[in-house]
Formats: sequence, C-alpha cells, structure tokens
Amino acid sequence: MRFRIALLGLLLLAACESPVSRDSASSFDVLIRSGLVIDGTGAEGHVTDVGIRGDRIAMIGDLSGATAARVIDAEGQVVAPGFINVLSWATESLIADGRSLGDIRQGVTLEVFGEGWSMGPWNEGMKSEARDSQGDIRYEIPWTTLGEYLEHLVDRGISPNVASFVGATTVRIHEIGYEDRPPTEDELTRMQALVRRAMEDGALGVGSSLIYAPAFYSSTEELIALCQVAAEYDGLYISHLRSEGNRFLEAIDELIRIARESDIRAEIYHLKAAGKDNWDKLTAAFSKVEEARSAGLAITADMYTYTAGATGLDAAMPPWVQEGGYDAWAARLRDPEIRARLRTEITTPTDEWENLFLSAGSADKILLIGFRNEALKPLTGKTLAQVAAERGTSVVDTMMDLVIEDGSRVGCAYFLMSEDNVRRKIQQPWVSFGSDAGSMAPEGVFLKSSTHPRAYGNFARLLGRYVRDEGLITLPEAIHRLTGLPAENLRLRDRGLLAPNHYADVVVFDPAEIRDHATFEKPHQLATGVSHVLVNGTLVLEGGEHSGAAPGRVVRGPGWSGWKDSHP
Repeated sequence: MRFRIALLGLLLLAACESPVSRDSASSFDVLIRSGLVIDGTGAEGHVTDVGIRGDRIAMIGDLSGATAARVIDAEGQVVAPGFINVLSWATESLIADGRSLGDIRQGVTLEVFGEGWSMGPWNEGMKSEARDSQGDIRYEIPWTTLGEYLEHLVDRGISPNVASFVGATTVRIHEIGYEDRPPTEDELTRMQALVRRAMEDGALGVGSSLIYAPAFYSSTEELIALCQVAAEYDGLYISHLRSEGNRFLEAIDELIRIARESDIRAEIYHLKAAGKDNWDKLTAAFSKVEEARSAGLAITADMYTYTAGATGLDAAMPPWVQEGGYDAWAARLRDPEIRARLRTEITTPTDEWENLFLSAGSADKILLIGFRNEALKPLTGKTLAQVAAERGTSVVDTMMDLVIEDGSRVGCAYFLMSEDNVRRKIQQPWVSFGSDAGSMAPEGVFLKSSTHPRAYGNFARLLGRYVRDEGLITLPEAIHRLTGLPAENLRLRDRGLLAPNHYADVVVFDPAEIRDHATFEKPHQLATGVSHVLVNGTLVLEGGEHSGAAPGRVVRGPGWSGWKDSHP
C-alpha cells in the first residue's frame, strides 16, 4: 500500500506542474495529448498529456506549450501503462513472428513465460528432444540457458518485452529426466544451482505445473528446496496447482506451505475450480488466500477470462503411464493390457491425479485444437466425441490412438469452469491476468492449427465485456490489475505505471470500442479498440496498425547480477 500511495503522490505532483516551456518542448520524442490518463495505481484517471523522451516517460501534466517529433491526439481515449501478460506461451510464436500481433492489438507490452517449463536451462538431450517435438513452427536452438534464450528473441527482433520464470519441471528434467523418483542429494544440489544461475541471469522466480508428468513426481519438499534459492533473490514462486479439481483446496494449502517454509512470495496460476462438482469450492479457496494474506504471506493469483482451459490429452491420463517421456508413453499406449487398465482408470473418479476428462463432464466438452500430424489436421475443431463417433471407437481408445498417431500430447480445450466463477475471480483485488497462450497472427503458419480464443482476446475481453458492459470492476481497478499489480508482484523496476522516469510502455485505447472477436469456432480474430501501443518509447501500433518496429527487451527480475552495472 505504501508503494502505491508514494507513486500516486509522484503522479499527482507531475500532473499539477505548470505548462512546459517551449525551450524544453523540443526534447519530446512523442507527445500524447488530451487522453484520460489512468496511471496503473488504481487511482481515478484525469485528462492530461504525456511526454516521452527516448525510452522513458519524461513528464505527465499540462504540456500545451510543447511540440514533439510525433504527436498523438488521444482525446476521448484512455492512456494507460502497457499490459502485462503474466502467463504467456509466446515462447515459440515470437520466434515465428516477432510482431506479437495478437497481444499487441490488445495493449500487451510484456510477455511473461515459465509455467513449469522454461526455454532453459537445457542440456543437449533436452535440445534434441525439443527439436524432435517441434510442430508447425520450426526453429534452431542456439541457446542453452534461459537468459540466452531471452536474448536470442531480442536479437531476432520482437515487438514486446519478455521475461520468464525458470521452470521447476525444466530443472528436474535437466538432472533426473522423466523418472518417477525423488532427486538424490547431489541431483537436488545441482537443481538448486540451476535455479541460482537462472535467478542471477534475471529469472523472476520458480514456476511449476504440478498436474503434468514429470512435475507430478515432485514432492513438496523438492519444491521448497528450489524456492529457498529463489527467495534469496526476492523471486516469486508461481504454480499451476497440483489440483484445480477434487483436491483444489489441498493444493492451495501446499502452495501456502511452500511460501511459508521457503519464505517466498507465491502466486496461483490461472486460478480456477475445475469440474462442476468443484465449482462451489471457490469461496473456500478465496478464504484460504485471504487468511494467508492476513497472516503476512504475499499470496496472489492470476486468471484468464474464459470458462474453458486448453492443454493436451496428457491431462486426461494418469501420470504413471507418461513416465519416461513421450516415447515411453506412446509405447505403453500400444500395449493391450495397459490400454485395458486405462479404460478403467480414465473413467473412474479419483483424487490421486488430475483427470480433466472427467472434469469436463463429457467428451463433447473436449475440443481438439492442435495436431502435429498433417493427416490429423482435418480433425481440428471437432470434439473428442465427434471423432470417436466417426472412428467407431470409444472415447478413451480414441484419445490413446490420437496421442500415438500425432506423435504429441494433442492440443485440446476442456470446458471446465462456470461463468459465474469467472466473474467472481475478476472481482478479487489480488488477481491479475494472463492469456495462457501464444501471441499469434491470423495468417501464415498460425493458420495451420486452431487455438483457444484467449490467444487473441483475453485482455480485450476483460476491458470490453466485464468492465465496460457488465461493470464488474472499475476501469482504473482493471488497469491496475493489468499493470501496477503484476509489476509489483514480479518486482519489475520502473515498469507497470505511468510515472516520470518509468519506461514508456504505453497503450492508448477507446474504452467504448475495445472488444474481443475470437471465438472457439473462429479463434484467429484480432481484437479491436486499441489505437496506439508504445514499447520502450517506440511506436509499435499506430492507428491500429502494426508499425513493424521491434523494440522489445529482456525484462529481468530482482536477482539479476547485472543490476549493479546496468538498468534495463
């Protein structure tokens, strides 16, 4: 709270300054005039001007006497900090197309990666596996560490900024592979060393995704050991909980325990109560978070604004069948005895593993959206029930066959949540937002597969449907939760607010017109209503059209070893 009050005071002082003299006006590179400036603190907006020099915000206030190389008339529009996508899977889409069009058109200026898996540290075996498992997007892998991957993106040229957590799954695979066993003492020490290197390279903390193999095999104690290292650097632990369904509340308890015993801040990825039988647990989940916060723990969450999640068919099969990686998994799926066992296990309720097949309720609520095998791509957009009927096989056999035939886990959307719960989550003041998707364009390689509409609409949907149309929260509160709140949670320096000397990541949008257009039937549709986006002071979106600029940088966490020498 002191953080927000102090910054609000700075902004109010800046806003009350007298008109700038013409002698200093020529130094503005970009001048945004007469917009409703909502600064990201949660405070009400006011109509004023924003002056930008280089990559920084220089002044906020009455700049009526100023001139600039580029003047943007923002009358009738909102001027806000660039939005932060707390959970982005643009790790490969930015390699294919650095414009990040799907998110830039919604005002996103920072993509944050690392839900359990991260693009480093990788050993040679992991690199080979990554090459072999590539789908529509093909690329070389010249990096090894996570920091090298982020720099690789910037060197290629990208429009948004990028940051990442180091994946707990990734460091486990690096040392243990896909085995279902605890690490030895030496292996755990090496895993901690990998986390330490990543934190010093600028990782934001440790990310986990505990329903998936091999992350499922990790004990709470293993995660605590990794988080203790990240805590030394003021990192964040952020987790796809071990359960969002039958053991949802117990999984929150585990996250809170990790936070307490590691002395680390913690965040719940894409907070949800999955499966109709679990929808009523959300109230108790809110209470657990509030109680932990009241006790002094820094617990937060993020979400996407849809009732369906998107993952793979691996989330509908028990972790034991996936031990050893994809090849071992596929081999087991060819075994008649194992197939018979799976027919029973997949259709039998259990608390021992997260079964999204049962959470969805029926096979017609599982939408197939991503295949590697060209021969299977015509099935894109069909439900699992439809494909099973066409093939004349059971839905469980169809799932097993598709995993074998596609050479992948097969991308799909599961309809798991209630609309009422989506609205309730939006109203929680400690919840920020992430798409849990790539950032694509409705063209080229991206049209070879479908996707979840959240890839094109998550942020515009919040501001259009839930803020403007339904009034669930105020516009200043929504912008705070898209900007200032995640920036504070991630410990980002000089980002997330409109304030003098902060980086000029800025979005200009029409609050009456911003809206999402992507649907599950036609997901490749860009949002509208955002007119201008600046990243590090450079115009990336002008009049709703991408400028072709690629000013994106690596945004580093609080443990970065270079802070003493630099300030990016």
